[in-house]
Amino acid sequence: MTAAEISRIAGVTRATVSNWRRRHDDFPAPSAGTETSPLYDLPAVQAWLRGRGHTSTASPTEELRTALRLLGPGSGVTARLFPLVAAASRRTPKELAELAALHDDQLTARAEKTAGELPVAVPEAEPFRYGPDDVSVLRALLGCVREAGAQAAVDVLAERELDEGAASGVYQTPEGLALLMARLLPAGTSRVLDPACGSGTLLAAAARQGAQELYGQDSLPVQGRRTAVRLLLAAPEAETAIRVGDSLRADAFPDVTVDAVLCNPPFADRDWGHDELAYDPRWAYGLPPRFESELAWVQHALAHLEPGGHAVMLLPPALAFRSSGRRVRAELIRSGALRAVVSLPARAAYPLHIGLQIWVFQRPEPGGTDRTTVLFVDGEGEQRDGAAGTPSATDTTTAGAGTRGGSRPRRSGSSSSAASSAPASSASFDWAGLTDRVLAQWAAFTTAPDTYADEPGVARAVPLVDLLDDVVDVTPARHVRATAADIDPDALARRVHDLHEQLAEQVAALAAASASGGWQPSGASAREWRTATISDLARGGALTVLRAATPSTRGSKGPAAPTVDRPVITAQDISAANPPSAGAVDLHADATQPVAAGDVLVRAVAGGGDAAAMTRVADDQDTGALLGPHIHLLRPDPARLDPWFLAGFLGAEDNIASASTGSSLVHVTPGRLRVPLLPLEEQRRYGEAFRRVYELRAAVRRTADLAADTAATLTTGLTAGVLLPPDTPDNDSA
Repeated sequence: MTAAEISRIAGVTRATVSNWRRRHDDFPAPSAGTETSPLYDLPAVQAWLRGRGHTSTASPTEELRTALRLLGPGSGVTARLFPLVAAASRRTPKELAELAALHDDQLTARAEKTAGELPVAVPEAEPFRYGPDDVSVLRALLGCVREAGAQAAVDVLAERELDEGAASGVYQTPEGLALLMARLLPAGTSRVLDPACGSGTLLAAAARQGAQELYGQDSLPVQGRRTAVRLLLAAPEAETAIRVGDSLRADAFPDVTVDAVLCNPPFADRDWGHDELAYDPRWAYGLPPRFESELAWVQHALAHLEPGGHAVMLLPPALAFRSSGRRVRAELIRSGALRAVVSLPARAAYPLHIGLQIWVFQRPEPGGTDRTTVLFVDGEGEQRDGAAGTPSATDTTTAGAGTRGGSRPRRSGSSSSAASSAPASSASFDWAGLTDRVLAQWAAFTTAPDTYADEPGVARAVPLVDLLDDVVDVTPARHVRATAADIDPDALARRVHDLHEQLAEQVAALAAASASGGWQPSGASAREWRTATISDLARGGALTVLRAATPSTRGSKGPAAPTVDRPVITAQDISAANPPSAGAVDLHADATQPVAAGDVLVRAVAGGGDAAAMTRVADDQDTGALLGPHIHLLRPDPARLDPWFLAGFLGAEDNIASASTGSSLVHVTPGRLRVPLLPLEEQRRYGEAFRRVYELRAAVRRTADLAADTAATLTTGLTAGVLLPPDTPDNDSA
């Protein structure tokens, strides 16, 4: 390991490590590297740190990453560790601690025996041996399972193997999205297939909805192993069959039909087998065009369904209108196989720059009821309207009426990226709210499709004959947009009046928040002060680190399932100054440590260029809420630390940068953040200033949201012909 890695696990600066090397003769000598870039033996460094009373500030997942990194590329150890994770998950924390404490030879022997308990359930798991070089990673793995949970360990192993295999374009389906897709299946669905299972998120969601037989296939061996272990953890009572291979070219389940298919397939894959599969019997709705691989996956899914079975698939928006796929789309509609299309907001899932769509299919039943309509839901518009915290013009108009481009290729649809986490922005979406809205429309449509009441601007059931034109465009926004006939002029005028009043009040609040408050220069030069790290303060009892989140974990003890549905604070709530906006069931929130007023919340993943919005002090409206993913929770002793003082300095751009790792996704290590050592009275002065800055930022956001909503509402009213321009005074009289 490098000196930088030593500083990271010890929670000190690089300079401190350099001082240790010079001042302490017993500091471990370099075991590799060069004179200018020495490398050190991890166990030796850890033993030295323990002897000096330095406990590691690195999270268990980070220690596992470090141990895997030190083995170097090509070691192949990750493939041999998946069965051990599955078996270790069945041990108690005490048993895992005892196993990790064994002598090296005993540890490798016991680990081999333990991992051998479950090799059959993990694809391509063959007999193997652990050697002396694996001891460090075995101990790190057992510690990760014990402290962060088995799923966190699985994600780190997959992350490492995907990095070594250069499996670019492999992304994980966000859990909120996976749950939405699973809940679109009928109640009582038992047998579910995912032919591009990736990390197993969709199959795990199906298991949570009661599925008992789970089938999965993926072209990447690491993803097959990952899914197998995930399902052993999430659904130990379910029957699972996970295979490795290309589902289109080498279907592992050719004779299996199921109640449902859930799938996030590869997008825009030009090498899916068009020529060699030209006469495949699966193409009942037409040969998929060479550049429309998604239509091959759709028909593969339909071929595996029992008559009447459902398939729910995540697909790119271009599939809804590309001319090359028009004939197959038309046949899917004409036969009644396409039941619904739901648009999602951009940044809800990778690739982040486009809004994906959920397509719902149902295999036609011989002699079954003819289907005459397709449901379209504009989930993208709903999410956009809810983001500002105020109703949109569409909300008002429908209430007044009495109702309410392709992506880059991906090798495995529901897989995880090298970062192994769900999209950093996905937790910022109100998945619970979006799910409720979509499911309400789907339930109403499936219960009585002939009498379904459209909700203009939100959802509409469109007759098949209206879809079968020269374009066969099934883009939801094209079909559900509100028209002038849907808008109540009086309701919209009242809405405009209300928005203007709210905006005037918010502008006044912004003016008050931005008023000069007597800010004075510190002198001829900047102040200088002694600082301490969060690790130092925690060791001294000035604060407690109650949760140090990592990008691959959802809680300090793994994916804890709360027994009550409390509100959840997300990373987006911290930066947007919003109250808790999500639901516990949706985000699998950490229920081990509810938030208390005065806690300091720090986003675990930086990005977006707004480093000052990295922190927040919890208030009374946050009390009792649960923590969503990617949030560090610090609880200061109010007799020694002012919370706002702490939050302000922790969120400084330079502080975040010095305590972070990564490039595209920047992960913050809380123990390395630093704060000045100041008397409590002076802390409170700074704390009050930081609180005012936070309120200013919140006022700016609220004002911008209201201004945008007001402008959108006015534009809708004017262009729809339901609002008249206001009278303007004559220029001469003005």
